[in-house]
Amino acid sequence: MTNKNIQIIAPVGLAGSGKSTAVEYFAEQGIPKIYGGGIMYGMMRDAGIEITWESQKQFREEMRAKEGQDFILRRVIEDIRRLIDAGQKKIVVDGLYTWSEYKLLRHAFPGQVTVIAIVAPKHLRYQRMEKRTERPMLPHEVDERDWAEIENMDKGGPIAIADYFVINDGNIEKLHADLDKVANDVHFCKAPMQC
Repeated sequence: MTNKNIQIIAPVGLAGSGKSTAVEYFAEQGIPKIYGGGIMYGMMRDAGIEITWESQKQFREEMRAKEGQDFILRRVIEDIRRLIDAGQKKIVVDGLYTWSEYKLLRHAFPGQVTVIAIVAPKHLRYQRMEKRTERPMLPHEVDERDWAEIENMDKGGPIAIADYFVINDGNIEKLHADLDKVANDVHFCKAPMQC
C-alpha cells in the first residue's frame, strides 16, 4: 500500500520529553490520532485487569513475550488502514516504541512515515514527570522507566534513527513552532496551523 498522498507522523521520545504534547498539537489541528496505549488499555479492560503503572508494564511485557514486540503496532496498522480507507490522508501515531515496531510501520507504509524524536534534558523531564497529574513519577522512577524501555523495549532505536529531532527545552510556543517547521518541511501542513 504505497500512496505518496498518505502521510503518517510518529513522534517518539522518552517519558517527559513532550511526545504526547506533540501528538496533541497535531490532533488539535484536526489530524486523527491513533493511540497505541489506548489499544493496550482496551485489551487490559477486556481482560479485567486494573490499569496501574505496574500492571501496564507487566501486561505489556507478557503480551510481547506471547505475541512479539510489535503486538500493539500490528493493531495500530489495522487502525491506520481503516482511516485511510475512510479517506484520511494525514494521521498521527502515538505509541511507536520498539525497533521492531519501527521496522514494521516503515514496511507497512513505505515512504509515508516521518518519525520525529522529541528530546529534552533529563532535569526538565524529571520536573515534568513530577508535575504530571496522571501517573506522576519521581526522578528515580523516571530513570527506572528509561532503563526498562531502552533495555526491554528497544525504545532507543526509533529515537536514534528519527527523521527529525525537536529539542523541547523551552516553552510550549517554541515546541509548537518547531513542530510547525518539521510539518512544513515534510508537507504535513501547507502552512503553520493549516493542517
